[in-house]
Amino acid sequence: MKLLIQGNNITVTDSIHDYVQQKLEKAVRHFQNITTKVDVHLSVARNSRINDKHKAEVTVYANGTVIRAQEGSENLYASIDMVSDKIARQLRKYKEKQLAKKTSTYVKTGNIGNIEEEPVKPVKTDLIGDRAPELPSEVVRMKYFAMPPMNIEQAQEQLQLVDHDFYMFRNSETNEINVIYMRNHGGYGVIQPRPENNGHNGNGTEIH
Repeated sequence: MKLLIQGNNITVTDSIHDYVQQKLEKAVRHFQNITTKVDVHLSVARNSRINDKHKAEVTVYANGTVIRAQEGSENLYASIDMVSDKIARQLRKYKEKQLAKKTSTYVKTGNIGNIEEEPVKPVKTDLIGDRAPELPSEVVRMKYFAMPPMNIEQAQEQLQLVDHDFYMFRNSETNEINVIYMRNHGGYGVIQPRPENNGHNGNGTEIH
């Protein structure tokens, strides 16, 4: 297993490195046959008003699948403990699903449950209220990752493994970039590019 540990606003000392390695080797012990690489990102927020300012983010690459977990607390070692436990649960969930697919004797067809297609709603013009609009001064972090084509059901499964509210993917049916997200009131939604020349103009309003 290849382990990479990075720090932001924190020096990764030998003791921190050894602790992370010990906890994650234990977390992936039963999944080493599918785990190829583990990236760890440790950070400390400079804002003293933030309670959970010690954050630990772990990304595991397993059989081409990305499994991610993040935890924060007032103590770095506690955050490492919690994120290691979470990544172990995510790996177990992933492996159980893979085994279920292999032992399944039928193929599921039709719709994919909670995925819903909703009509486009007009965007509110006042999104910031009395706040002054402000853009971040710079891009502080960029991520690059492979985007193999997948269907919406596969994207839904991937969303459950990355510890995010949304997941961006390339739709295998259209070859376009889509976003699947968890809705506030339950279920999932999918954001897709609108086809051109379908009775709508470029800003999302309907042409009469």
